[in-house]
Amino acid sequence: MKNNFGKIFIGAAIVAIGASVAYASYVSKQANEGVVITEHVKGNPTASVTLTEYSDFQCPACAQFYPVIKDLLAAHGDSLRFEYKHYPLITVHPYAVPAAKAAEAAAQQGKFFEMHNKLFENQPVWSNSGNPATFFATYAGEIGLDVGLFKRHMKASTIEDEINESFQEAQALGLRSTPSFFLNGQPMEFTTFDEFKTQIEIALGITSPVILKDGVEIPSAAPAAPAVEFGV
Repeated sequence: MKNNFGKIFIGAAIVAIGASVAYASYVSKQANEGVVITEHVKGNPTASVTLTEYSDFQCPACAQFYPVIKDLLAAHGDSLRFEYKHYPLITVHPYAVPAAKAAEAAAQQGKFFEMHNKLFENQPVWSNSGNPATFFATYAGEIGLDVGLFKRHMKASTIEDEINESFQEAQALGLRSTPSFFLNGQPMEFTTFDEFKTQIEIALGITSPVILKDGVEIPSAAPAAPAVEFGV
């Protein structure tokens, strides 16, 4: 009798495990339904000047750059193509991936940058909350998303795969911190926000460079600016 009971128990456990795996697969399939992965581009998509950012929504330095880029696009959006790419530094930012998933889930309803803005503008709130998913759902409602659909897409494995692919791309480029920027495919180096903006304006033909020394180009009247502190 004991042997039979043991066999029944083991058999029931196997069935339960199988059912659990099947359910997880079903949920993932449902979440992936209709998901389309796209580039995240703002400004003029056909502009000859492209600024690419590898960023982390939980990175304080990335949040500091958010208004700088916003101002650049407001001023030069007709001639600048801005592309956002994920580089979540999960060893120091535990909610970076969930935040990236929130942005990608919003993208499924055509509002990636609306969620992008909410995440950076409210970074101190959700990143220190202990339960950011609640805030992400609130932001989804505030920007006019179908919250139920948003929550479903947050579970999509295809979205997680896309974030991981972007992360691996950043790793292959040797990037060590966030944010990291590329201007027309070339890595940018600067120490102040003004230097950052000036390099972009030179590429746009707005600011004329002059040779200062050692072949380094800067504008003739560059104002003093605070140094940039990058995240890790």
